[in-house]
Amino acid sequence: MKNSKKFLVFLLAFALLFSTQQLEALATINKPSTNETLHKSRTTYPNRPPIPVNSDKEEQTVILIVEENMQETIKQKIATSYPSLKIKRTYTAVFSGFAIHGPLKDLEALQQEPGILEVSPVTNYSPTIDESVPFIGGAKMRGFYDESGNRLTGKGVKVGIIDTGIDYTHPDLKKNYRGGYDFVDEDDDPMETKRSQGMPTLHGTHVAGIIAANGHLHGVAPEAELIAYRVLGPGGHGSSEHVIAAIEMAIHDKVDVLNLSLGNTINGPDWPTSLALNKAVEKGVVAVTSSGNSGPNLWTVGSPGTSTKAISVGASTPPLHIPHLSPIFSKREIEMLPLQGSTKWDFSNKPIGVVYAGLGEDDDWKNKKVEGKIALIERGKIPFSEKARNAKKHGAVGVIIFNNLEGNFTGTLEAEMELPVVSVSREDGVYLQKHLKRSFSMVRTTFKWHKDDIASFSSRGPVTHTWEIKPDVVAPGVAIDSTIPNGYLALQGTSMAAPHVAGASAIIKQAHPDWTPEQVKAALMNTTKSLKKDDGDRYSVLEQGTGRIQLEEAVQTNSLIYPGTLNFGMFERKETRRQLKIPVMVENVSNRDVTYSFDQPAHAKGIQWKTPLSFTLGPKEKREVNVTLDITPKQQKAGNHEGEVIVHANSQKIRLSFLYIIEEPDYPRIMGFQFGYGDREGEYQYEVYLPEGAEELGIALYEAESLHFIKYLDWERDLPRGLYKKQISADKIQVKGLVKAVVFAKKRDKEDSVEADLYFD
Repeated sequence: MKNSKKFLVFLLAFALLFSTQQLEALATINKPSTNETLHKSRTTYPNRPPIPVNSDKEEQTVILIVEENMQETIKQKIATSYPSLKIKRTYTAVFSGFAIHGPLKDLEALQQEPGILEVSPVTNYSPTIDESVPFIGGAKMRGFYDESGNRLTGKGVKVGIIDTGIDYTHPDLKKNYRGGYDFVDEDDDPMETKRSQGMPTLHGTHVAGIIAANGHLHGVAPEAELIAYRVLGPGGHGSSEHVIAAIEMAIHDKVDVLNLSLGNTINGPDWPTSLALNKAVEKGVVAVTSSGNSGPNLWTVGSPGTSTKAISVGASTPPLHIPHLSPIFSKREIEMLPLQGSTKWDFSNKPIGVVYAGLGEDDDWKNKKVEGKIALIERGKIPFSEKARNAKKHGAVGVIIFNNLEGNFTGTLEAEMELPVVSVSREDGVYLQKHLKRSFSMVRTTFKWHKDDIASFSSRGPVTHTWEIKPDVVAPGVAIDSTIPNGYLALQGTSMAAPHVAGASAIIKQAHPDWTPEQVKAALMNTTKSLKKDDGDRYSVLEQGTGRIQLEEAVQTNSLIYPGTLNFGMFERKETRRQLKIPVMVENVSNRDVTYSFDQPAHAKGIQWKTPLSFTLGPKEKREVNVTLDITPKQQKAGNHEGEVIVHANSQKIRLSFLYIIEEPDYPRIMGFQFGYGDREGEYQYEVYLPEGAEELGIALYEAESLHFIKYLDWERDLPRGLYKKQISADKIQVKGLVKAVVFAKKRDKEDSVEADLYFD
């Protein structure tokens, strides 16, 4: 079994869509401050010295994109002039290019050769029904028929799943399985990783069940044909090299729909996996991808969820009976999320004691009387499972883990626990901790019905650099029952939301086999339900896209309008009046005349809208029209501005959400930090994404307890926009054990940083 690299530390804001083991690290993009440090640490570190001067001698793997007519020429050039470079893989369908490994100095020299369009380092990926399928309208589809008189079940539609593989022997999936390929072991057996082969996986099987289970459970498209591409190996880890190769194979296999419930932290539109998905769409594949699990903050969507042409999916709640905690003598209700692998939280309505146990390490339990009570534990330092085992060992009957970052999180236990383990947000955890100090240490559990809420973990947009609205839509992604090897399990994440949309796309393709991916995407986006918060305000378009999918409405729509959102980009306040025009295709897909009229958004200072006058289209006719924003930026407030242009198509109402931004926003200037073992023995490696480049990049190390500055692990100056990746010899590090790291990027006198715990053998 070929094991993918196991990283020692992940950014907690990482778009980790799913893994059978949640790797813990203290790493965070911190809050804006009023000075020039855009993101300031909660910890006060001593002043660090200036970064030293560079040295280099490292190797790495890159994705090389070349001009189509130059691929063979460049291949020969590499063989003759760069013998130290190894071509690991050749790409022809998603783009013309290669995966190449070798010394950095030779890779840099190769970039200067004619015909080279782009060079991007390889990055690493993790994967990221009963109630949810009827909720989006899946069950109703069985009462509708295609042109041949077959019920709408996805019959005849090929759905590719790029993931951890599939347990194709599962009784709910074996009828639908049509083969696939294993890019981890390089064979034609894309079975999930079994325990004998490493850390076992189940993610791809769960995704497959949501799409097309056909047995005890029924997926959205229970008769769709499933093709599995295994790109994530033991523990659910893999690389962009394999993901891109799988996208290329899916194109050659002529799949109709392709699901990718995986991702990284890279919020950039031009990452190779995002570009590969764009190419797949151009070649006729409906590409569906999860947006990520790094919410609730903006700018957290990651690649390939940043793909312009794919359908990026966020997570909402189906109808759920969710437990809430209320401290005695408090009106506050605290929502809890169960960790995957825990037992059900069921303490009915009786009061029960709570004891704060720090980080849940061995020393934190001294003098704690937790027997028969619930342990309140902070996230970090040790894995969730170890916290839970320690709590059970000391007699706790339940565990609450509160986040060490803003917002809540989703987590996974390494093995099933015999006690309930839930997560709450940092804000709620700190509130509970304070409440225990000043009042009675008792809480009460109540259950409330929820539906159509945006999950707190669901990643938000917009996309950096292009400022596009993401996600495109949302779908159920909380407490979703589906298939796993040897059984069934409820999981949550945008990984579970995306296959609802992939299954819905299969139904639409069966009903309308001649529709293009752009038309399928429009049908889903044009017919969503716009979701509202408890106070009646709509969720932001950057949280829900156009809204939660409604399959029945999408299949029966009389009109399509695309693109489904209007992205006007960013303006500087010093700019004079400007007009920005977005072409919009209006298509009558019905068999009768449809009259269209546009409602302009509410009047705002410095803004004028120009929309088409009313017009009528006959059956199967279409017309391109323009929606124009006339803006005077200096009359606008800085920040994100969003709203809707409403289009009436006879009795149907279609909402086109729009976004424009005034002044460069405060998005994270550094993201995607990962650190782990290198490609060769005796090496470590790290990578970090710089959305707009950096004048200085550094990794400062501090002693874990005293926070005394130790040294710079690495540093670099004048880096371009994109991912930076580097190998470091263990001999040069000269640090042992656990240390604190501050990873920072400076540009134009502004600095952003992330924190991480690093461990050196």
